[in-house]
Order: sequence, then C-alpha cells, then structure tokens
Amino acid sequence: MTKPKLSLMEAYMVESLRSKGISNEELFALVEQEDAEGLKEIEPRFDYGELVEAARKDLEAFRSALFDGYEVKFVTFNGLKNLLRMRFGKEVERDYAVTEAGIKDLRLPPHELEQLNDMLSSNWLITSDGSGAVMVELNMPAAAKSSTGE
Repeated sequence: MTKPKLSLMEAYMVESLRSKGISNEELFALVEQEDAEGLKEIEPRFDYGELVEAARKDLEAFRSALFDGYEVKFVTFNGLKNLLRMRFGKEVERDYAVTEAGIKDLRLPPHELEQLNDMLSSNWLITSDGSGAVMVELNMPAAAKSSTGE
C-alpha cells in the first residue's frame, strides 16, 4: 500500500505540532473540526488553514498519514535538513555532515531510518556506508550523473 503524500509545508506543520507534544489523536481532532486557530495556539509559526484545507479533501488519507506514516511529495535539500531536525532531533555538524550531493554520517535507529526512508520523496536515495552510518543523496538519473562527471 502506498503511503499518503503531504506537501513539504504540510509535513513541517505536522512535525512542528508533534514537537510541541500534540498527539496524533489531538491533531486529527483539531483538523477534523477545522480548528486552525486551535492549532496556531499550540505552534504559532504557521497558518494552519492550508493543512486543514488539504486534510478536508481526503480526511481518511490524512488520518493514515498521521497514524501510519506519510511520504513528502518533493523534498528539497533544506527540506531534508529541516525534517531531520523536526522529526528526529538531528542537527547539521552535530549529527551528520553536509556533502555536495546530500548528507553523510547520519546515524538513526532502525525504526527511525525506516520512517525517514518512507517519508522521503523519490528524489532522495539512502545508502549505508557499512559502519552503521547512512548517506542521503540526491537520486540523480544516470544521464545527469554522467554530465556532471560523477
């Protein structure tokens, strides 16, 4: 079964609310009630009208995204770093190094690594370096790699 997809901004909103301690049940109830102001009281950085509107289009898919996991439709490099910080508490330089094509030396427990792999859009590829650390790099087609000299 494919996971429901959220936009990067929707994922930021969900993860910011989770980082403030809101449960999936509470989050779903507020969204179902279309209570964007109630969400804003928990985490004021966002306008939750977009999240409420997106969830209204398919409430069951939104429920599944919260409780079963989701894929972000398209993750940018900064989006990757932000998701690592918001969802997993991982910071640049402390928990991983930045490379030209992505990140390296990231260590996550197996269940979190699975969550990250499920969340990321297909433009990212996760590989292990064999020491327990992983690299997350742009998944470039072979033609693009050959033109860059890689």
